[in-house]
Amino acid sequence: MPTTLRVVIDQTSSGSDLAVASVELARALIRTAPGGCEVDAIVPAGQDDLTHVVPGLSSVRTAPLQRRELLAGWQLGVAPPVGGGLIHSASLAAPLVRHDRINAGDQTTVTVWDLQAWETSGELHRSASAWQKGMMRRVVRHADAVVVPTYAIAERLAEEFALGDRIRVIPGALPHGFRLPPDADARRRDLILPARYIAVEGTPAPSDGLAAAFRAVAANLVGDRQVVVFGVPVGDEARVTELAAAAGVPEARVHARPVLDVADRAAVLAGSEAFVTAVSRSAWPWRVLEAQRLGVPVVAADTPVLTEVVGDGGIVAPAAALGPALEEALGERAAALRVLGQDHERAFTWDGAAERVWQLHAEL
Repeated sequence: MPTTLRVVIDQTSSGSDLAVASVELARALIRTAPGGCEVDAIVPAGQDDLTHVVPGLSSVRTAPLQRRELLAGWQLGVAPPVGGGLIHSASLAAPLVRHDRINAGDQTTVTVWDLQAWETSGELHRSASAWQKGMMRRVVRHADAVVVPTYAIAERLAEEFALGDRIRVIPGALPHGFRLPPDADARRRDLILPARYIAVEGTPAPSDGLAAAFRAVAANLVGDRQVVVFGVPVGDEARVTELAAAAGVPEARVHARPVLDVADRAAVLAGSEAFVTAVSRSAWPWRVLEAQRLGVPVVAADTPVLTEVVGDGGIVAPAAALGPALEEALGERAAALRVLGQDHERAFTWDGAAERVWQLHAEL
């Protein structure tokens, strides 16, 4: 009888980083399954058909509740059961209840990608913060292991919660097909982007670090170079422009764009001369890997998470020294950083992550 690893896939069509991670990890778990092992899925009622999204699943078990109700039930520990066995989630969404790992062989493991609910909870919607905190209380009580993407986040998580030796570090990766779209030029024209620009992602939330990023950009606005900020919530464009002006970037040189789909984001990043990030919270930096894959020089603030992930594939500097670092990335080191970034990003793969998930469950 095969050993079955059951993965929670609570969303597929939202386009969020967590939705993509859940699907990509499930696909990789199928590709890397050891002999005698298979993968099936746990999904909420009303979920999209997974037949083409995640081919190779042995089965799909549909919970009797829609996603919103299912997640609320899991938070409270009162959701209808979805069975035991080996359960892994690429997020906090999981049926965290009392189970018998020793005698019945039941295991439940979850993934924590960021600590925003604890470090900067005021920047999150109240319901999102409450759900994450509620799920972490259940994680502490019932999870057999907690996966985090960096050692820096593992250290912070251990400071916040009594998890003992249950924390495991397994980095994330980019979607297998993430690349520059063939119509990149047309996409940039549709987004009305300038000819030369530095790319930044973020919102006005303090932990996104836009103020520090804008100060670095302001010191490097030579010629017709401008700045494109993507991921700006609708209605926050004026606040972003104000932050830029306070940092010395003229309003006319700031181009705020909303959250972009994968192809548009790749087009924006690939057309930039550099990508700057000064995010201060403990969170996996998805855009850093995207920029590196596309050969865009990366300049990042010297935080524990960014320092760990950027590695030798970019320039890391204190927030106050990002200006000179950016000047270096735009000038003498630009060509080298394009190559180093691409080489560095290749170390992060979903197949590698999946192999470590299989190993984790074997060890448990």
